[in-house]
Amino acid sequence: MSEESGVLRGKQTGPSHYGAIDNPQEEGTSNADAVEIIYVNPKGFEFVKYKLREAFAELLGTFVFITFGLGSIAQAKLGEGGFGNWITISFGFGFGLAFGLFVSGSVSGGHLNPAVTITLAAHRNFAWHKVPIYILAQLIGAFLAAVVIFSNYHAAILEFDGGKLSVTGSNATAGIFATYPQEFMSIGGAFFSEFIGTFFLLLIILAATDERNLPNTRAHFPFIIGLTLTTIAISLGYETGFSLNGARDFGPRLFTFIAGYGVEVFSAYNFYFWIPLVAPILGGLFAGIIYDLLIYWGKSPVNSLIGAGRE
Repeated sequence: MSEESGVLRGKQTGPSHYGAIDNPQEEGTSNADAVEIIYVNPKGFEFVKYKLREAFAELLGTFVFITFGLGSIAQAKLGEGGFGNWITISFGFGFGLAFGLFVSGSVSGGHLNPAVTITLAAHRNFAWHKVPIYILAQLIGAFLAAVVIFSNYHAAILEFDGGKLSVTGSNATAGIFATYPQEFMSIGGAFFSEFIGTFFLLLIILAATDERNLPNTRAHFPFIIGLTLTTIAISLGYETGFSLNGARDFGPRLFTFIAGYGVEVFSAYNFYFWIPLVAPILGGLFAGIIYDLLIYWGKSPVNSLIGAGRE
């Protein structure tokens, strides 16, 4: 079509796009040479879709991930144990993450988590100018997931809590959406729990995307990372609910504030809400330091500092 403009885009590969699934290549071509030509009408939504394709992928992938995760909590909580438990919640988030990666991985890399995006920017040369766009898309996707789960389970929520929409107490339902610590947890203890959980999540992500460590396994990434999250939930999730993801927590928390749960969603448990925003980022950055210092031989700030990096 003569009125369309051609756009030549190089095929994106590498650890900054963890979870990406390579498209089939023609025989004799390599990842480095593979390109795709996309003809885009410079007017209308088609152009917007192309320009914002990575943001849309992060939004939709996060939406899929968090919808399944929150839905697993809703069934376990509202069904009072008859339709789920901690194990089903753990698998709900793990499989939800895997499915979110399938949706988004080949376009944006499927970060689906600000801690992942920031860690890859700091340690794997992911473009810093994309970081705010990715995080905003992740927040919107998680927010919309909360909207869907609240709408789907609205009658059950009202039946369970009598329409009070409470944050604390035996009939509280705010925990379906955002994470809250156990009552005995201190701020420092809760911070460490989120920090160490995210440390392990990013450690496995970095290992799984290290081509020297696990070559030619990209098709398995979604389930590797999903199973990692499930394992963390089962082994380290009890104290804080394993947010490990600022978008997963803040997007639904913001929705509950708007939906009528009130300012207590932010003030409860000594203003706990900031911990799932900060601790995962620091845990992810620390994982990058440790993995690069002890295992990784590729180019990274840590290896440049110690003179160990190789192309």
